[in-house]
Amino acid sequence: MNKELTEYIDRELGRLERSMVAAPNRDYLEKFAKANHGNMDLLLMQMSMNTGYRIAMENVNTKIKEI
Repeated sequence: MNKELTEYIDRELGRLERSMVAAPNRDYLEKFAKANHGNMDLLLMQMSMNTGYRIAMENVNTKIKEI
């Protein structure tokens, strides 16, 4: 079961890399938000959701590997 879950998570993380809207790390997201001065808020919102999803998947993956 753990192997199936880690494979699923790896696939999902790979999809984030190829998605139309990136799933950046937190530093990139903060720099983007600061540089755009309120423009492209919809893009920023989607990037934020993707980043949250990435963080959640990475955390679950870490826990699974500890078991």
